[in-house]
Amino acid sequence: MTARPAARSRLPAIPPLPADPPPGVADADRVADADRVADADRRPVGGIAGVAEFARDCFREPPRDGEGGRVGVELEFLVHDRAAPERHVPIDEIARALPPLPGGSQVTFEPGGQLELSGPAAPLAEAVTAMAGDLGLAGRALAGAGLAPAGVGLDPVRPPRRQLRLPRYDAMAEFLGGPYGPLMMCSTASVQVNLDLGERPGARWERAHLLGPVLVAAFANSPLAGGRPCGWMSGRQAVWERLDPTRTAPVPATADPAEDWAGYLLDARLMLVRDGADRCRPARGGVTFRDWLAGRPGAPGRPPTLGDLAYHATTVFPPVRPRGWLELRYLDAQRPDAWPVCVAVTYALIMDDRAADAALQAAEPCRDLWSEAARRGLAAPRLARAAEACFRAALEALPRLGAGPVLTGEVAAFADRHVSRGRSPAADLVEAVTRGPGSGPPTWLT
Repeated sequence: MTARPAARSRLPAIPPLPADPPPGVADADRVADADRVADADRRPVGGIAGVAEFARDCFREPPRDGEGGRVGVELEFLVHDRAAPERHVPIDEIARALPPLPGGSQVTFEPGGQLELSGPAAPLAEAVTAMAGDLGLAGRALAGAGLAPAGVGLDPVRPPRRQLRLPRYDAMAEFLGGPYGPLMMCSTASVQVNLDLGERPGARWERAHLLGPVLVAAFANSPLAGGRPCGWMSGRQAVWERLDPTRTAPVPATADPAEDWAGYLLDARLMLVRDGADRCRPARGGVTFRDWLAGRPGAPGRPPTLGDLAYHATTVFPPVRPRGWLELRYLDAQRPDAWPVCVAVTYALIMDDRAADAALQAAEPCRDLWSEAARRGLAAPRLARAAEACFRAALEALPRLGAGPVLTGEVAAFADRHVSRGRSPAADLVEAVTRGPGSGPPTWLT
C-alpha cells in the first residue's frame, strides 16, 4: 500500500520560461483547422436557444458507414533525451526521427513538445492493434535517435518550456497565467479515449462521468515533478483542477446532458477572441459567453457568431467533452505496455451495458471523489474497492466485446499488479525516486 501524501504538499514552483523556438508544422495545421471552424459560420448565435441547439448537436453522431461501438485512441508522450533527461528535445528533432505510420495515426505536437499519436476510430481490438503497431514503430525510431517517449502524465524532471508560438497558444498562455497554465500546456500528457455515443448517448455520458474518479485513481501515473514526489498520485489531474474551474470542472449533471452542456458553455469564461485569421487576444475581466450574448460591459464589441461559439467550445476542457462522440480527457499517460489496459477497461465499462451496471453500482459512492482520486489514487480504500469491482466487470465483458486473449490477459495482469494491491502505477515511480541517496531518475527515463 502507498502511504498517503501529506495534505499540504504542493506542486513545485516554476522557474521563468525560456525563449520559444519555432512552431511545429503538424500542430500548426491542427490549430489552423480550429481557426477555420471559427471562420466557417458567421451567422449570429441566436441567443440562448442557439447555444442550446449547438449543444444538442454535440450529442448527435455524424452520419457514417459501418457499425457503432468504435473507439478512437489519442496517446500523448513527453519525449526525453536518454542521455540527458533534463534536456528539452526540440519538436523538429522528434519529427525528423519519426517514420511514416502505417496504422493511420496522425502525428501532432502539444505546446511543450509533447508527441501525440491520434488513431482512427475503429472497433476495440482493431483500434488497439493499429495504435500498438504505430507506437512500436515510433518508439523504435525514437530509440534509434537516442530519444524515449516517457509514459507519465506530468514531466518528472523538467520545468515547463513552451515550444509552439501560435496566436491561440499565446493568448491561452496569457489567459491562464502561472504557475498552472505553463504546466498544463507544456508538462502534461494523457491517454484520451474517444467513444461513439450510441443509441443512448445520455447513458454513456453519465457512465463516463460517474466512473471518472475510479479510473483516475486506477491509472494515476504522474506523482513526480522537479525530480521528487509532488504530493499527488495524479499530479496531472491536480494541475488541471487548479486552472480555470469554469472550463475544467466536470459538467454538472441533471436529466438532460445537452442542457447541461449548453449551460456549461454559457457560463465558461471566454478564453480568447479571434481578431481576423491570424490574431487572437485573451479575454479579460471574467467575461463569460453568456455575458457576450447579453452584450454586458467588458464583452467583445460585436455579437458572437456560431463560429465563435464553436471555437469557444474548443477552449473548454472538462473531463468529458461531447463532440459528436465522447472525449474522455481525465486519464494520465501510461507506459507503452499499460495504455491498452487503460483503453480496454474504459471502453468495456462505458460501452457494455452489463459491465456498466456492475461498475456503476460500485462507483456510485465515489462519484465526487475527483480530488481524492488525484491525491491518493488507489491508496484511498473506497476507490480501491470500486476499482476492483470495475476491473472484474471489464474482464468479464472484454471477450464478448471482441478483445482477444492477449489484451484480456494484459488487463488481468494490470489488475493483479495494481488494483488488487491498492497500488496505482504512480506508486512505482514514487518508490523509484525515494529508495535512497543516489537513486536518481527511474531507469525507464534514462
